[in-house]
Amino acid sequence: MSKYAIGVDYGTLSVRALLVNIETGEEAATSVYEYPHGVMEEHLPTGERLPSGWALQEPQDYVEGLILTIRNVLAEKKVLPEEVIGIGVDFTSSTVIPVKSDRTPLCHLEKFARNPHAYVKLWKHHGAEEEALQIDRIAKERGEKWLPLYGGKVSSEWMIPKILETLHHAPDVYKEADRFMEALDWIIWQMTGEETRSACGAGYKAFYRHDSGYPTKDFFKALDPAMENIVEEKLDAPIKSIGETAGYLTDSMARELGLLAGTPVGTGIIDAHSSLPGCGIGKPGTMMIIVGTSSCHMMLSETEAGIAGVGGLVKDGIMPGYFGYEAGQCCVGDHFAWFTDNCVPESYEQESRSRGISIHQLLTEKLSGYKAGQSGLLALDWFNGVRSPLMDFNLNGLIMGMNLLTKPEEIYLSLIEATAYGTRMIIEQFENAGVPVNALVLSGGIPAKNKMLVQVYADVCNKEIRISGTDQASALGAAILGIAAAPERITGFKNANEAAEKLGKVRDEVYKPNPDNVAVYDKLYQEYETLHKYFGTGENDVMKRLNKIREDRLSE
Repeated sequence: MSKYAIGVDYGTLSVRALLVNIETGEEAATSVYEYPHGVMEEHLPTGERLPSGWALQEPQDYVEGLILTIRNVLAEKKVLPEEVIGIGVDFTSSTVIPVKSDRTPLCHLEKFARNPHAYVKLWKHHGAEEEALQIDRIAKERGEKWLPLYGGKVSSEWMIPKILETLHHAPDVYKEADRFMEALDWIIWQMTGEETRSACGAGYKAFYRHDSGYPTKDFFKALDPAMENIVEEKLDAPIKSIGETAGYLTDSMARELGLLAGTPVGTGIIDAHSSLPGCGIGKPGTMMIIVGTSSCHMMLSETEAGIAGVGGLVKDGIMPGYFGYEAGQCCVGDHFAWFTDNCVPESYEQESRSRGISIHQLLTEKLSGYKAGQSGLLALDWFNGVRSPLMDFNLNGLIMGMNLLTKPEEIYLSLIEATAYGTRMIIEQFENAGVPVNALVLSGGIPAKNKMLVQVYADVCNKEIRISGTDQASALGAAILGIAAAPERITGFKNANEAAEKLGKVRDEVYKPNPDNVAVYDKLYQEYETLHKYFGTGENDVMKRLNKIREDRLSE
């Protein structure tokens, strides 16, 4: 009888289940379920309009996706229930849901069905910018010791700003909620019947520290008197580290999934972080970068250091035995898509259609033979604000150096280069803090499809790069944590680190920096740093003034 683990990967638009043979590493079956409600950015299912910057979801999509995808992979491989030894889950974060003590989401209560604050606030929900600024200011005034470990600035994408936003704008929702949870923890609660919190989610998104817990009552009271007892009233639950068992499938959930009651469920992990074990990273030295619509940069280290713009530093938050660091860029694939959707001439569209290739492939082909710096363009990768190192979502993208001879593919290349410069800036923040970055591993659909982009990153960052050996690194990482949830006598693995080293995957090909390109990109990067400082650190707030004018006009 074979032994399998299942990784359940909750993304922005869909959930994927991956069935993995724990003895061979074979990815035996996969199934994807697209959320029927998608991302609600313009209106609720009941028709209410949403403000700009909002991103909500319907939690029932998560449950239905869990059931259908797991049933599908079991059926495809004809796996017996007793052959599945564990399940792991990863999830986008910070994705926050207010619920009752019986696990019911508030948006499923009739009286809150038309209130947007009762729904899931997705990771990219940016409605809590004012609250993030308030938390940041108060934390600095009070000298909160945890703040430097989050890069010295609070993001509106995190849990506490989103909760405070709910309190400010929908106090009835705040009062009614028995719990505010990461959707990651909520879905595991649905599976196991046990309420727990992942150290990953709580640590990176809710200011939880392994040695001191959540911030103090006085801090929360300073944010708002109604939040003084938020930990005891709405957050408190056992904290589980990555690699631990969160619980076991209940009888009812096991019936729904077609598995055995009591099947171990691993502590949940943030989706991007799950790619580290999925790519075989269980030790320090290698930076993992998930390149997608946005990018997430992660490192393991034996040391703890505050790094500007790092979105969290959590002990045992990514892999057991190490501090895990997270940084990120808000706009990568999103601004490549923006460009191809809005700025490519019809002649290029016709050519791509006639040749049966994507517009991205066509632009990449036209760039073959281009030399670094040849276009004379330089861009800032801020089309969706800046996560690391500035933590400022009120900034905008910029492209400079264009003239009447500038070609579409050159602009496209400048956007790719901009994301590479942003990554280099993040790497330098780590290295300056004493956390060495010896090599890079890239994961996600973009680097898997675009060798030119990977080489640009190698040249700009002057680092060797390898690519994930699976298109499903997060799901594979989740499956590895499912293995870790089961006893060693069944799996043969002592811990998640050992399982990752054996089952994680990277391709054999190594992208090495081109010395000639490195020299040119060093010069261009210096100019990027100049623009970064000028527009991003208060020397010239023209971007924010333009945003204000736009918002004022739109509100008229």
